[in-house]
Amino acid sequence: MKNLILSTAALALTAGIASADVVRLGTEGAYPPYNFLNDAGEVDGFERELGDELCKRAELKCEWVTNDWDSIIPNLTSGNYDAIIAGMSITEERAEVVDFTQGYTQPSPSAYAALAEGLDVNTAVVSAQSSTIQAAHVASTGATLVEFPTPDETVAAVKSGEVDAVLSDKDYLNPIVAEGGLVFLGDVYLGGGIGMAFRQSDDELRGKFDAAIASMKADGSLNALLAKWEIEGQF
Repeated sequence: MKNLILSTAALALTAGIASADVVRLGTEGAYPPYNFLNDAGEVDGFERELGDELCKRAELKCEWVTNDWDSIIPNLTSGNYDAIIAGMSITEERAEVVDFTQGYTQPSPSAYAALAEGLDVNTAVVSAQSSTIQAAHVASTGATLVEFPTPDETVAAVKSGEVDAVLSDKDYLNPIVAEGGLVFLGDVYLGGGIGMAFRQSDDELRGKFDAAIASMKADGSLNALLAKWEIEGQF
């Protein structure tokens, strides 16, 4: 037990030293248009462009780290990276564990999608990515929730007939529905917009990114980036 405590303390100290030189931005890399891996295996998307610009304005050297969604908050709090920028909605539950910047998107719609219209989503079998506000919403209805670790799996489950419908961010589902095969059933607004998440002990670092987000809102560059990636909601 003593060795474990010492190792944990050493890890925390090492993480603090590393973050003084390079700020590590953690993302999922599997949730377009917010974040995904391009053909070169590099983090790409709206949040890649946003994060790089925020680091430039905050005069910070940053690097990108990918992490599975299910453990993205635990790996932040344990020091494996310094911030989360991964399409994470601001919620009261998450704010008990991490501190958020102001939102860099407006609260945007989530949407149900299925193979055909006319489905009652409140009594259907509905897929959602685990540990998301969509999964929590489905669980609060009369529907049967089936959770998957990745967004791609939630859609594949609908197409295979394993579930009746999927609930996800509409920005994510838009290109999938446009390709054909699925139709939208309706929207629901959840959460308080998307923001960056930080360890509660890193208030100074969070403040630097918060100021950079505010400056992008003020000069219109954030709205331009949202429009480029076809993300709903302007400031």
